[in-house]
Amino acid sequence: MVDQLLSEEIKSVFELQQLNRKSLAETSAKVRKEKLKRILNYVIDHSTDIENVVFNDFKKPSAEVKLTEIFPVTSEIRHVIRHLNKWMKPERVGMPLTFFGSSAKIYREPKGVSLIISPWNFPFQLLIGPFISAVAAGCPVILKPSEYSSTTSDFLKKMITELFPKEEAYVVLGNADVSKFLTSLPFDHIFFTGGTSVGKQIMKSASQNLTSVTLELGGKSPCIVDSDYDLKNAARRIVWGKFMNAGQTCVAPDYVLINELKLKEFVKYLKIYSEKFSENSKENYEYSHIINDSHFEKLNFLLEQSTAEGAVIEFGGKRNKEKRFFEFTVLSNVDRSNAIMKEEIFGPILPILTYKSYNELEEIVDENSNPLALYIFSSKKEFINKIRNRIKSGALAINDVVVHFSHPNLPFGGVNQSGIGKAHGKFGFYEFTNAKGIFKQPKYSANLLFYPPYTRQINKLIDLLIKYF
Repeated sequence: MVDQLLSEEIKSVFELQQLNRKSLAETSAKVRKEKLKRILNYVIDHSTDIENVVFNDFKKPSAEVKLTEIFPVTSEIRHVIRHLNKWMKPERVGMPLTFFGSSAKIYREPKGVSLIISPWNFPFQLLIGPFISAVAAGCPVILKPSEYSSTTSDFLKKMITELFPKEEAYVVLGNADVSKFLTSLPFDHIFFTGGTSVGKQIMKSASQNLTSVTLELGGKSPCIVDSDYDLKNAARRIVWGKFMNAGQTCVAPDYVLINELKLKEFVKYLKIYSEKFSENSKENYEYSHIINDSHFEKLNFLLEQSTAEGAVIEFGGKRNKEKRFFEFTVLSNVDRSNAIMKEEIFGPILPILTYKSYNELEEIVDENSNPLALYIFSSKKEFINKIRNRIKSGALAINDVVVHFSHPNLPFGGVNQSGIGKAHGKFGFYEFTNAKGIFKQPKYSANLLFYPPYTRQINKLIDLLIKYF
């Protein structure tokens, strides 16, 4: 239940933004870029504050905050500023002979008042990232950060309030009831990042107003390690991807698939790099902690249930409930039916499954279909292409993990269960705009030849049109 004062405040801001929608739609690229520069300067000037608030929420190391929270935002803003003029410019399209004399363009029209709901795992960049796209598109926005990263959410409210009037951007704080109330309003677009189950609720609510949605969800992103690939290199990159944010990342390597003959050697390298990366991380603050007690308990349950079902802890497994510290843990002898293979882990546990044939590999991946990311470590072009063509995923990264997220010219998003729509760069700009077709006809047009009454001559012309055009 949402407090009456808060609900009235939200409705008031929503109405203000509706009134301001047309004015923002008229703003030039220059005006929008100035707004983006204000955000950029604020982020740079307050980078230490951002490090502190994210650290306060779940002990994310300073270097990791700079690399995964601040840099993606500053990089995205600079990329959008460089290309916004081009994206906003109406695109001329080809003219068939049957439309001789006319002209046609595609204009990117702002969708209008938008809602952005972000998660706790990257609390700064997963709110500001889509906000950059909305500002570039010329949309007023209401933003709802996660209540689980409350210190960062408070900072975000302060930041947006200082940078924008409420008729352009406004941050609402609160729990899931607030999000539910917000999604009941007739927004022109909703951009949600979070879990699949909540994403379904968002889409259902949005459908009542026929509101378009972007859903950045998740899934079990597999790492397929081919037997011919350098196992040492694969292990190093996979461990890094799982260490980041203590595995609380939507594109983290969820599990590994490797030929059973290579298992022992691969585990050896995983342990080497785990020890190297954690030299200064033994329950101290160089390694992100778990966000809250309930998520810690979920991870603890998955680990204990899986070991009870026969999985073996190769190394790791140390936990400290009071500090919400959960050591990077590798499991072997994992069966496809184990509890840990039934849902996205979203934590620092890495199950390893073995396969004997390509068909077995594909069967395992298909049991958790349409992941947000699919990782292949291989030097075989034929093997890579076969997986690319046969297994659906939001993205495919070859011989690395996670880093594709930051590529400014690639779309980021899922497919089916892992998401709808794309983010980043021009793809994020497109999510907050409608491709409006604009057609202009001259005074004299060939179309006049086909007006009724439909004489025999006109019918012959129509037959020629069908036959040759």
